[in-house]
Amino acid sequence: MTTDSNSEISALRNQIFVLLIALIVVSGTLTVFLFRQASLMRKDIDAIKPQAEQVIMVYGKNKALIGGFESQLIAYGKTHPDFVPILMKYGLVQPVVAPKK
Repeated sequence: MTTDSNSEISALRNQIFVLLIALIVVSGTLTVFLFRQASLMRKDIDAIKPQAEQVIMVYGKNKALIGGFESQLIAYGKTHPDFVPILMKYGLVQPVVAPKK
């Protein structure tokens, strides 16, 4: 009985050792993969940054024009009630809530 238990304990120790080695290999592989992905993403961000800055600059220049256009759309919606659902869909006007009686 003792030799049977010792052989089972020995087999379990070997199995745990193999599992620990496999865990170390998988963890190392995952770490290398994530490091590589982070490196590639950093390069992509550096490549896209000038284009994004240009888009942001153009948006900043046109922000006043966009605001004026929105106010014209809202004014148009006040005179043309059929256009109000479109304005509500895009969040330019709030839905009108009827007063509760």
